[in-house]
Amino acid sequence: MDQMKRFAIYFAPRPSAFADAAASWLGWDLQQGRSVVQPAFPDLPELTADPRKYGFHGTIKPPFRLAKGVTPQELMQATERLAASLSPIQMPGLQMISLDGFLAFVPQGTTAALQTLAADVVQGLDDFRAPLTDAEIARRRPESLTLRQHELLTTYGYPYVLEQFQFHLTLSGRLTDAETIRLRTAAGDHFAGVLPQPFRVEDLCLCAEDQNGRFHLLHRYALSA
Repeated sequence: MDQMKRFAIYFAPRPSAFADAAASWLGWDLQQGRSVVQPAFPDLPELTADPRKYGFHGTIKPPFRLAKGVTPQELMQATERLAASLSPIQMPGLQMISLDGFLAFVPQGTTAALQTLAADVVQGLDDFRAPLTDAEIARRRPESLTLRQHELLTTYGYPYVLEQFQFHLTLSGRLTDAETIRLRTAAGDHFAGVLPQPFRVEDLCLCAEDQNGRFHLLHRYALSA
């Protein structure tokens, strides 16, 4: 674990038909830390290459390097304590949308409780995050951000947190209009009958990026308040 480059707090579905379908769709099983054979859909490996390295997940606290002097074990303990203070969240289900040019599942119904949970995690664990380097800041293209997003980038290391946060489960990289139509149909068929109803966020999943840029689930902490 000491060899991991970055850590993150994600939602990842508990073992289920939905989790299996999601791992198969992207070609990477976050929980098992292994590649998975994808469905035989034309160009699917290329169209899902960007999200594959992260595995199927919803970001709660974006990837970060550990602050100097902080150990992974201390982060694990803090995440466990935080999860014990937070309550599970339930929403009616998931719907597929095109979000900024890529396909994703987003929750149905109000997401206010999820917004609050994400803010609690972002702020509650921020002492464990190393400051961004100049190169990391540049990768976020600060010149394209709003003033508020720039403030969030400076304060929390990521521009799309707190009120700028939108929970989503990524299904593809950026697509053309034609690719979106084709892939939406294929994804609809692939996930038919396995989408959770209701959709529950019941854990904080501590994940980490290996030296090859692939993310692994390290531990699942139940929301138990």
